[in-house]
Amino acid sequence: MAHVSAAERRPQLIKAAIDLMTREGVAAGSTRAIAAELGVAQATVHYTFGTKEDLYRAVMEQLTHDLIAQVERAAHADAGFEETVAALAAALWQTLREQPTTHQLLTELSMFALRTPRLQEALEGHYRGVTAVTTQLVTEAAERTGHQLAQPAETLARFFLAGFDGLSVQHLSLPDEEAELTCLQALVSTVVALAGGRMELVSLPTS
Repeated sequence: MAHVSAAERRPQLIKAAIDLMTREGVAAGSTRAIAAELGVAQATVHYTFGTKEDLYRAVMEQLTHDLIAQVERAAHADAGFEETVAALAAALWQTLREQPTTHQLLTELSMFALRTPRLQEALEGHYRGVTAVTTQLVTEAAERTGHQLAQPAETLARFFLAGFDGLSVQHLSLPDEEAELTCLQALVSTVVALAGGRMELVSLPTS
């Protein structure tokens, strides 16, 4: 059998891990099971990545890269501000409907990473990366259309992503197509209203 370098084996193992955990969940993603998925020895996984956590980190980075690419493709150079936010929401929602198991895996990995110190950096990097790209799209759309933002672009991006994450979990747990569409439209409308200063924020009680 021809020798395969670690550099060549790395993307193969990442794909095998994603395929396995997408079907069976994060709990099933042992190094032994991932090795069997690809048809290699378990030692190959440890030689290529070191530990299971290192492989999981690479999986999160790959899923994040794919999600960011989807977000970036949603941007249209000649769209207005409202149209840009709506296109971003629609594109992300389409990926959720077409690839629900991928979004479920990313959610599972995020929850797993919260309790795994060695994955904290990867989890932070995921959210930082997605937030940064969304912030950039909001900023570019505002500058292109002369839209004066009433809130920082990053605040708008974080609010949008928080709302989308919540709707994603609802879709995976208790789907309702009609209600989801209304909620998604409401999310986009709220982001646009916040950006335009057309929404008064309610003060919260202090302790």
